[in-house]
Amino acid sequence: MSSPSRTLVLLAHPDLADSRVNRVLADAVGDLEGVTVRDLSVARFRDGFDVALEQHLLLGYDTVVLQFPWYWYSVPGILKEWMDQVLTHGFAYGSGGDALHGKTLQVVTSTGGPDASYQPGGYNRFTMVELMRPLDATAHLCGMTLAEPLVVHGARTLDDATLASYAERYRSLLAGDELRATA
Repeated sequence: MSSPSRTLVLLAHPDLADSRVNRVLADAVGDLEGVTVRDLSVARFRDGFDVALEQHLLLGYDTVVLQFPWYWYSVPGILKEWMDQVLTHGFAYGSGGDALHGKTLQVVTSTGGPDASYQPGGYNRFTMVELMRPLDATAHLCGMTLAEPLVVHGARTLDDATLASYAERYRSLLAGDELRATA
C-alpha cells in the first residue's frame, strides 16, 4: 500500500494580511490532510532563509506548490530569494543535485488583469504559459514535473462567488491529486 501524497504549499505574498485572493486560496487548502502551507514571509529570517531547514522540508513532500501574486511578469522577490538560496547546485540540480527528481511543481498565481490581457495582442502581449517559461525551466532543471498552473485572473475585480469557485477548484486540485503535467 502506498503512502498518501504530501503537498508543501510555499505561500509567497509580501503582505498576506492585505491580500484578499491569496489569503482565501491559502485558507481553502490549509486544513487538507497531507497539505502544509508555509508562509515564506514568516519563515524568512533577517538575513534570509534557513537553507538546511528549507531543503529538509522539501524532501518530505511529493508536490511543491508555489502560490503567489504575479508581480511584474514574475514571482515576488521573497519567492525569488527563496529559490536563489534553497534550490542550490548539488541539491536541486547539477552534480548530485537530484533531491527533487520525480516531484511535482504546481504553480498557483493571481493576476491583477483579466484573462484577455494575457493573450497575443492583449495588453500584456503574451500568454501566461509564455510568461511562466522560467518556472517551467526551473522545474525541468530540478527534475520535477510541472503541473498545469492554476491562474486566478482579475484579482482586483473578482466577486466573492467567483473567488469561492477558484478556492474550491484549488482545494479539489490538492485534495484529489489531480495535478496534470503540462504538454
